[in-house]
Amino acid sequence: MNVELPFAPVDTIIRRNAGNLRVSADAAAELARRIQDHGAALAVEAAERATADGRKTLMAEDFGVETVVDKDELELPVAPVDRIARLEIDDRYRVAMDARVALADILEDYADNVARAAAILAHHADRRTIIDDDIETYFALFE
Repeated sequence: MNVELPFAPVDTIIRRNAGNLRVSADAAAELARRIQDHGAALAVEAAERATADGRKTLMAEDFGVETVVDKDELELPVAPVDRIARLEIDDRYRVAMDARVALADILEDYADNVARAAAILAHHADRRTIIDDDIETYFALFE
């Protein structure tokens, strides 16, 4: 599976949580891959909710979001998030714009949580750089 999410916004998310730590390119790539996997799984669940409601369009409420933020407030771009949402669902589903923005918001929060934990792990390892092992360790410990 190709990673649909560009690494630059993911790198920005890690850096805003890293403090004075550096961020390796491999860490951004690993987190982008994990974000994509999580987003695709959330879209499958949302598609199941839409189907149960007799709809073929995924809406923000299918992702458990009542209030959708302004997409300009997000670091993650909406177009790649739309492609992520469609990775594991049937082509007969549509993804509404509010659902795309809601998913991007959820994934950005998810990335912030992982990035904060990765920074803690890098500090604990007495390193000055967040690396992909920090991302992998987070998932080994907490998921």
